Amino acid sequence: MIQQLKDSYGHLFEDALLQEIAQVGTFKEIPEGYKLMEIGQYIKSMPLLIEGAVKILRDDDDGDELLLYFLERGDTCAMTLTCCLGASKSEIRAIAELDTKLMMIPIQKMEEWTSKYKSWRNFVFESYHNRLMEMLETIDSIAFMKMDERLLKYLRDKSKVTNEDTIYSTHKEIAYELHTSRVVISRLLKNLEKRGKIKLYRNNIKIISL
Repeated sequence: MIQQLKDSYGHLFEDALLQEIAQVGTFKEIPEGYKLMEIGQYIKSMPLLIEGAVKILRDDDDGDELLLYFLERGDTCAMTLTCCLGASKSEIRAIAELDTKLMMIPIQKMEEWTSKYKSWRNFVFESYHNRLMEMLETIDSIAFMKMDERLLKYLRDKSKVTNEDTIYSTHKEIAYELHTSRVVISRLLKNLEKRGKIKLYRNNIKIISL
């Protein structure tokens, strides 16, 4: 386990901190589609991603989901950090995008490590910054980008996270995450196919050139 932590976080944390993470953390393997965190749930630990990817979603007033950002290897969730420190309920939903390995860290260690390890403090601040930038990017895409541009960005981001040129999502799932209708997404995907950007198959989307 310590080697897996070093592979993912060795460039960020010193050996002493990595040893503590291995000692107090709980290692988990979660399958694709597993709901790691639900809105309204109290958070008792924060995740450090060792392998895989997790998507972070938020509900609107009508109960529809909106994709905020993806977490990848070497990441943690800023929203989780905020809830942990404030002992408040989760405002987000976290679902495994891929089969994922992670280390769950007890919340009481967060403040202790912030004062004990400069590397941990820097990691927390950088995580806040990165997630904030990603959420601002999401807000900008909703406010200023047309739906076809948002769809292109979604496909690029999904391909980057999964490290594959094939997207295994239904039109309905994409529409749900982009907060639009399946009919709109199907029409836009067909248009992208005509332009030679993608190839549509029954259960997946093959990216040719985005």
